[in-house]
Amino acid sequence: MRSLETVTMTFATAALLAGCAGNAANPTASSPHARSMMLGTPIVEADISAWNIDVRGPDGQGLPPGSGNARAGKALFDAKCASCHGAAAAGGPMFGTMVGGIGSFKTDKRLLTPGSMYPYAPALFDYIRRAMPLTAPQSLSNDETYALTAYLLHLNGLSGEDAEMNATSLAAIRMPNRDGFIVDDRPDTNAVRCMQDCRPLRTSVPAP
Repeated sequence: MRSLETVTMTFATAALLAGCAGNAANPTASSPHARSMMLGTPIVEADISAWNIDVRGPDGQGLPPGSGNARAGKALFDAKCASCHGAAAAGGPMFGTMVGGIGSFKTDKRLLTPGSMYPYAPALFDYIRRAMPLTAPQSLSNDETYALTAYLLHLNGLSGEDAEMNATSLAAIRMPNRDGFIVDDRPDTNAVRCMQDCRPLRTSVPAP
């Protein structure tokens, strides 16, 4: 004869399994967290627009509306950037100079600055908007970012002090080191993203 303790445990186990089965049939019935996540809701472009801020270098695709010039950029730089980058971007307590060095990549004493290294001017806008200022990244408006970009380009002798930088004019600037890069032609750069009936990850590829 089974003890009362054994019988009680049997009924408790059965009740637990019944509860699990019920939840499996209707996973949201007892999960407020799952209901709040709205699992399965399609996502639309507006939902990701705040994160979709990449800018394409060669033609500036993705540059937003707005404009700014170096005069406005200097005031912004002095207020928000000089404490790390130094006056006139000549180097400060945290970062080195962002001015000069054009042509130095062809020597054994390269100086890395936006003017000497960047192949496309829109890349400078993209970086400032994403990462600066260090203490509050992505806090700058489009106009402020254009103005700071114009200021740094002006300091490097690549645009005038009053030149208005916007999506069109910024993409039109030819950077000195544009031809200083090689094309990445490794096979995986031509890979096409699989969107349907994809092979599971980590599966072996049959030998040819």
